Amino acid sequence: MDSSTNTKSGSVLTYLVLGGCAIVAALVYLGLVPQAALTGNESRAILYLVLGWVPYTIVFYGIGRLFTSPEQLPNMRAADIGLATFLLLLLLSLGLDAWGFTPEQVPEAHVLQAVGIFLGLALFGWGLGRRSNAIMAADSDAVRTDQKP
Repeated sequence: MDSSTNTKSGSVLTYLVLGGCAIVAALVYLGLVPQAALTGNESRAILYLVLGWVPYTIVFYGIGRLFTSPEQLPNMRAADIGLATFLLLLLLSLGLDAWGFTPEQVPEAHVLQAVGIFLGLALFGWGLGRRSNAIMAADSDAVRTDQKP
């Protein structure tokens, strides 16, 4: 199997993962979370919300992997900033909850953190995908130069 076939199959696999995770994230956030919240089962809605973070992040990993073309190996600053944003805003939201400002009582206090958490996860996934794309491109270039006579 040559490197061009391997790159094409990797791209197809990435598209499949991107599509599958987009469908799972849509089902979680448009189906399971609202259904659990409307039936009064807030703890299950929170569980679905947190479990939905994984396919959401993988969607942005796929976007970063498929739709970026870095010339050289990019640094991990985007992923680091995304992860830091996610962790800091999650801790801030948990701190507000511990101080008595729960999302049920004061939802306005948690909106900024919720938006920031999802932006942080998107930035984290995109940064990892971008770096992965550059590594795979460098690897395929190295294989091509090794195969030349």
